[in-house]
Amino acid sequence: QVQLVESGGGLVQPGGSLRLSCAASGSALSIYSLGWYRQVPGMQRELVAVVGAGGSTNHADSVKDRFTISRDNVRNTVYLQMNSLKPEDTAVYYCNARWLNKNYWGQGTQVTVSS
Repeated sequence: QVQLVESGGGLVQPGGSLRLSCAASGSALSIYSLGWYRQVPGMQRELVAVVGAGGSTNHADSVKDRFTISRDNVRNTVYLQMNSLKPEDTAVYYCNARWLNKNYWGQGTQVTVSS
């Protein structure tokens, strides 16, 4: 069993920055792929970025060059550094841990980009 707890969301002006954190608890977390997804009301949840067990990363085209995902296997934490935020980045951001048929989600953290 893996528990995920997100933090770091909030209200920020366009062009600003936020860093999301997701603290994970459980065993053998280093073998999981860790990712961030986001969802707005009435829309499907979409992938923002993922970091594999070996450290390789993949970012959605809409956030490339603005967002960076990273992981700290000692602290069992995954981060999402978000720069140059836009109003269209407003969403609930969810942390995800995945390995084989195991798939876990956090409770989500709201990010609002508005002046």
